[in-house]
Amino acid sequence: MKGIKYLSVLFVGTLVYVLLSVTVGQNSFKSYKKMEEQKRIVSRQKAEIQNINTELSLELTALKSDKAVIAAYARKLDYVNDGEKLVKITGLKPYQTELYDTGSVVRHEEPEYISERFCKLSALIVAFLWLIILFFYDLNKGNISFKTQEKPMITGVPIYDLPQI
Repeated sequence: MKGIKYLSVLFVGTLVYVLLSVTVGQNSFKSYKKMEEQKRIVSRQKAEIQNINTELSLELTALKSDKAVIAAYARKLDYVNDGEKLVKITGLKPYQTELYDTGSVVRHEEPEYISERFCKLSALIVAFLWLIILFFYDLNKGNISFKTQEKPMITGVPIYDLPQI
């Protein structure tokens, strides 16, 4: 029964380590949720950038090959075809070209957690304290004694320790 009691020291130490790791450690649920949120933000930003890239690729292809698009873009830049007359109107704002918003820079944020070393050290300290508590409990109950046991002695009659034949 003594062995099982002292085996509880390993159980308590392991329990403390697991609880600390799961709740506030590096691989805790809180850290996992934070990293999942960052993953969603990066995925959303990536999808937006891919959409912009697709639009720009289509626009580039059109500007390289479609004559009507090239002419329209040249007119935006104030170029004129042969035979066209230019009429300048004052007082109007110039046409703004479309600017693509590529979003903001997304930086990796390290989740807040307690180091693995701290979790292990805390578990060892708690297990050692539990061992001390059990030791003093057994000492108090008399299960452990530091007194040297005297050999039983019967007074008056000598006892000889002779080998049996």
